[in-house]
Amino acid sequence: MTEYLDIAGNTIAYDVTGEGPLVVLAHGIGDSRHSYRFLAPALAGAGYRVANVDIRGCGDSSLGWDGYSRTDIAGDLVAVVRHLGGPAVIIGQSISGGAATIAAATAPGLIRGVIELAPFTRAQSVDLGGLLRVKRFRSGYLQLGQVMVRGSLASWTKYLDIAMPAKPADWNAELARIEAKLSEPGRMKVLQAMCRTSPGDAGAALPEVACPVLVVEGSLDPDWADPRAEGEKIIADLPRGLGELAVIEGAGHYPHAQTPDRVLALTLPFLTRTLADA
Repeated sequence: MTEYLDIAGNTIAYDVTGEGPLVVLAHGIGDSRHSYRFLAPALAGAGYRVANVDIRGCGDSSLGWDGYSRTDIAGDLVAVVRHLGGPAVIIGQSISGGAATIAAATAPGLIRGVIELAPFTRAQSVDLGGLLRVKRFRSGYLQLGQVMVRGSLASWTKYLDIAMPAKPADWNAELARIEAKLSEPGRMKVLQAMCRTSPGDAGAALPEVACPVLVVEGSLDPDWADPRAEGEKIIADLPRGLGELAVIEGAGHYPHAQTPDRVLALTLPFLTRTLADA
């Protein structure tokens, strides 16, 4: 059953399943908690209480927020953890990877660990060399540009096709669900607003993080010419010894949906280490 948390007159939708230490899931732009449809039940089955969140402006959460930055999303995630009793590990994908970093830096007593899936956690510069060399990076970049400038749903679906190199068995139904949600008035505007935010706030928080961080990249993620190099830069900006990088070969920007078994195999040992006494 979907629950709703009121934050300054707006609402964050989330589902809670399972019993045990708390794990909070946060998806990327243009998506919803349904993105974790494979991982959430597996984590609950492994003995965790899983709160699967629709980040602000997405899914069943309300529209009309003042901002859509990683700092804004981080505040919502911390509020969810506090509401549910904490402490927690946050698993955040893409924009929510950066938000999870900020949450860990600003609420160290609540956040025991962070798993970042294909995260935008550092300020990005235009990689002209990468655009020339790597076709998938160039193609994804062009489609995202059309989304940012024109709010094109067709360009977003083309980006998703690139970002999900191998599709899950339910992809046709999932894509239809995404298209229907983004066709609701105001939803595409949120996607555009999130695309325009800078990850600089998350990058600035990396040195302040005091808990373990697992960064998971897909080797075929079109958001970077070299996803491994991006992950290594995130690890380098964390305090020494806190960060760990895993790269899933053949995965794109949505490893939790494309390769959920691989993500689960990386996640469970991390949760055992960080939530053993929670």
